[in-house]
Amino acid sequence: MKIILTLIVSLLAMVRVLAAPISPESVIVLYNSAIPESKTLADYYAKMRGIPADNMVGLELSTKDEITREEYDDTIRMPLTKLMVLRGFWKMGANQQGVTLPVASKITTMVCMRGVPFKIKRSPVPQPPAQKLPAQFANVTEACVDSELSMFGVSRLPIAGPINNPYFKKETGIADAKLPYIVLVGRIDGPDYDTCKRMIDDAILTERQGLWGMCYLDKSLKGGGFAIGDEWLDNIARLNDEIGIPTAMDSNKQTFTTNYPMNDAALYFGWYTGHKNGPLLNPAFQFRRGAIAVHLHSFSASKLRDAKSHWTGPILAHGAAGTVGNVYEPYLQLTHYFDILHSRLIKGYSLVEASYMSLPYLSWQNVVLGDPLYRPFLHLEGGGEVEPDDRDFRAIRVANQRWGKEPETMVKKLRTAAAAKGNARFYEYLGLWYRVRNQDSVATAFFQTASKKHLKEADRLRQWIYTADLQRQAGQKAQAIATLRKARELFPNIPETKSVVGLLNILDPPPPPPAKKQPEKTPAAPKKAKKGA
Repeated sequence: MKIILTLIVSLLAMVRVLAAPISPESVIVLYNSAIPESKTLADYYAKMRGIPADNMVGLELSTKDEITREEYDDTIRMPLTKLMVLRGFWKMGANQQGVTLPVASKITTMVCMRGVPFKIKRSPVPQPPAQKLPAQFANVTEACVDSELSMFGVSRLPIAGPINNPYFKKETGIADAKLPYIVLVGRIDGPDYDTCKRMIDDAILTERQGLWGMCYLDKSLKGGGFAIGDEWLDNIARLNDEIGIPTAMDSNKQTFTTNYPMNDAALYFGWYTGHKNGPLLNPAFQFRRGAIAVHLHSFSASKLRDAKSHWTGPILAHGAAGTVGNVYEPYLQLTHYFDILHSRLIKGYSLVEASYMSLPYLSWQNVVLGDPLYRPFLHLEGGGEVEPDDRDFRAIRVANQRWGKEPETMVKKLRTAAAAKGNARFYEYLGLWYRVRNQDSVATAFFQTASKKHLKEADRLRQWIYTADLQRQAGQKAQAIATLRKARELFPNIPETKSVVGLLNILDPPPPPPAKKQPEKTPAAPKKAKKGA
């Protein structure tokens, strides 16, 4: 079997036409010269990515996360604009409306290093905006520094509200997009400088070996105008099913419960709570190296340098290499479209290109965290260095490439390989595959076998959670409760069992404590009769 898979990998390695990488010569790196660690990180990144010395920009900036609009203009936007012209990066001109802007540019991408402020606080609108804005945007002048920088060379931009992103939904690299006035801005930032350096190293190593593992999706089921968020996750699930990325979907209103056993997580997309929960509450949990993980929330990145608050900081602290988020309230349809972000990454685009392709507006609240040049799926067709722990996931991908249009053959091949090697990941994948096709009894059988074959207790527990969820979705609440109770009994001593306890508290909440018995009141003494009555 190993020889066959190796041959298939070599034959298919050149099938996919990948997006071109962003040239290092087209990247500028911005750091805060007032913070020595910011420059050190910038120099390290430039060395690792081969960025020319002339493309390094150090500005003396505030050391605060949030700055005023005046500080942004005086210390960042205007000095950068002047520098871009002086160094020959931009040729300036004017459009038909008389707006001055870059008409030719050698720069496509900017990388902000930790130390550069990331929020611009709200300020009064100096004049009525030139464009007609919806009422909720009329006074919104707060913004993400990075999003403002995406069009910093364009004069007379209104500071209130968002601006249409001409790169939204594009399917061409930024170098070929013919948008000289747009700069794709990403940020290497997070809880500490060690995390930032690790993000750089992980991105480069993963590009050599590929990003392999599980994808976990967590729906919200908020309905109404929020349904689009769940549609994004459904689209991701469909694409993953086509290409062979094992995907676990939680289709319940609550998010993944405390310490959910999210092992081998290479991808995560979910929503909607204000602060980290689920697996991120487990101190031992780690994403796979190079992972892309995103939780949608209005303020997911408002404290992106805090490892314990909101989402982007904790996600990076738990080992992810890239994420996106919002520093202020963006509104749902003005944030990153998860399905577009995911599909563009799959096609080989860089993190920053995929992020901007998935973003309908600029000059707004959104931020991209991670090495902007990072391309996680360079080796989805095979090739690259092979890590032993990646082989099962690569084999699943190969099986889908080779026999995806012959599902019975694919299942037979994987089932045979699983039986020969006692391969728990193959069994789990087949269970997830049958679940998508609503063959619950077959899926349950594969989950039961996977639970017996997995070596880690947390992986074994996850199969029981899958089974209980199938029962729950089928309206078999009593059976789901019984399954979860059995799982709690079988795995009593691992942190991930808290996930089962959380589910039981939802499905079978304990009775409220008995009300405290109120002490009987002592009867009042009879009043004495008044003298002379």
